[in-house]
Amino acid sequence: MSFSRNFCISLAAVVLGNLIYFLIMPHLPPAAQHRSLHILPDLGLLVDFWICLVLYGLIAFLFRPHEGQRPPTEQRR
Repeated sequence: MSFSRNFCISLAAVVLGNLIYFLIMPHLPPAAQHRSLHILPDLGLLVDFWICLVLYGLIAFLFRPHEGQRPPTEQRR
């Protein structure tokens, strides 16, 4: 996987994941809501991270190269 492709997938996962988390945060139990002024990490950060991680896997799966397709650096002989 190239650096730019991996960066784009990571960026999309983090932006979409945070958007989803902050949209559903008011509906989460108080323990799963992020508290921005706390020094220690809270459960809300873990929930946000999990959403981003799931989105990264989903995006990487949906935009994976097709099987049988050679990477662009290889040339046919």
